Amino acid sequence: MATSTYVRTELPELPHWDTPPDDLPGAVRQIKAALRARIQASGRSVEEVFAVIEQRVRRADEQIAAEQARRETVWPVIDYADIAAGTVPPEQLARLHQRGCLVVRGHFDRDQALGWDRDIMDYVESNRFFETYRGPADDFFGSVGSRPEIYPIYWSPAQMQARQSDRMARVQAFLNAQWTSQADGVQGGGARDGARWFDPQRQLLYPDRIRRRPEGADSVGLGTHLDPGTLDLWLTQACQQAFRHLFDGTVEAYDPWDPAHRTDGPQYPGTTMCSAFRTFQGWTALSDMGHDQGVLHTVPIPEAMGYLMLRPLLSDVADDDMCGVTTNQVFPANQTWHSLLMDALTGIPDIRAGDSVWWHCDMIHSVAPVQNQQGWGNVMYIPAAPWCPRNERYAAVAREAFITGSSPRDFPDENYERDWPNRFRPDDLSENGRRGLGLD
Repeated sequence: MATSTYVRTELPELPHWDTPPDDLPGAVRQIKAALRARIQASGRSVEEVFAVIEQRVRRADEQIAAEQARRETVWPVIDYADIAAGTVPPEQLARLHQRGCLVVRGHFDRDQALGWDRDIMDYVESNRFFETYRGPADDFFGSVGSRPEIYPIYWSPAQMQARQSDRMARVQAFLNAQWTSQADGVQGGGARDGARWFDPQRQLLYPDRIRRRPEGADSVGLGTHLDPGTLDLWLTQACQQAFRHLFDGTVEAYDPWDPAHRTDGPQYPGTTMCSAFRTFQGWTALSDMGHDQGVLHTVPIPEAMGYLMLRPLLSDVADDDMCGVTTNQVFPANQTWHSLLMDALTGIPDIRAGDSVWWHCDMIHSVAPVQNQQGWGNVMYIPAAPWCPRNERYAAVAREAFITGSSPRDFPDENYERDWPNRFRPDDLSENGRRGLGLD
C-alpha cells in the first residue's frame, strides 16, 4: 500500500508574545496567519491537519456513545489498593490513557473523609467565617448559585493533612507516571535527549479551596471549559513548542501525554489561571454523591486539546477570533465551535466519601446544574502537580501564603485565615509537606 510522505523544508519562525500583547486582536490575526503559513510550508493544509485530529476525536466519540448506550461506566475506576500495591491491571492503565480521567475508589477511608468534612465545618464556624464572609470574589466560581459554595479556605488542618498524606502522594505519583517525564529525541523542540521535564515522585503542595453544597441546594453548575491557559497557549514560545506537532506537519505525532516545554515558561495572568503545571486536576470527596446530583462531567478524550488548538485556524472563524478564547477568562468549549466534542460530555459515576476524582489537565469539564440536591456535595480540590521549574517557583509563593495564612496568588486576595489561631502550622508539616513547599 502506498504511503504519503511530506518533504519537510525549513519552516518559518512563529512570532511570540511572552506577556499579553497590548493589541490582542492584532496579535491573534498575526499568529493565525503565521500558524497557517507554517502548516502550509510543511507540505500540508490546515484542513488536512485538522482532519487527522478530528478523525481521532470522532473515533473516541463513537466509542463513548457505544459505551453509554450499553450503560457502561465510561470513566475508568481503579481501587486505591491496586495503586498502592503496584497491581493495576494493564487493561485499566490502557483505559486511563484512552480516557484521561479516573476515579480512585477508597483513596481514603470513608470515615476519615467524613471526619475531615466535620473538621472543616468546625474550623470555619469557630472562626466566625459565615459572619465575616464578604461574598464570592471569583467571577467564575461565584456564578454557581449558592452562598457560599466555594469556600476561600486553604489552610485548615483537614486540607493540609490530606495534601501531605502518603496516600495522596502515592496516587499523585501514579498519575504523574502516566506522562512521559523524560525527553527522548524531541524533534524541533529544543530539548536534548534525556532532558527531564518533571520529577514524578515529588509533588508541589498546591493549595486550593473547598466546595460545600448542602442538601436541598439549587445550583446552576459550571459551563464547559478547560484550565491549561488562554491565548498564551498559541502566543507564548514555550506553548508553541509544546504543541509543535500540531503546527509543523507532524500532527500524527501529537501526544497529549507529552509535557515537553510545559513545565517552564510564562503564563498570562488572570483570575482563573493556575500558575502550576498539573498533570491532573482533581478533588477528594468529603461526602457521598450520586451521579445525577450536579456532579463533574468531562469530555474524556485527551486528544481533544489538539482539536481545540487547531479549530480557530479553519476558514469559518474570524481572523481576530480564537473561538472565543481571550485573556482573563476561562477557555470556553461550546456547541458553536466544538459540537463534536460536546457530544462526548460524560459524568462521573456514583462517588463515596474518600474516593478521589481526576482528569487530565487539558480536559474539557463542567459541573452539571442541580435542583433540590439530594445529600451533600462536598469536595476538597487537590491536583497532581509534579516538581518542575514552574512548580518550584510556585512553591515559594505557596510557602509564603501558608506561613502568613494568606490566600495564594492564583486566587482572589481575600485572606480570611490570617488571624485564625487553629489553622495548620509549620510544625505540623510532614516530610511530604515540607518537600511540597520547598522546605527540604
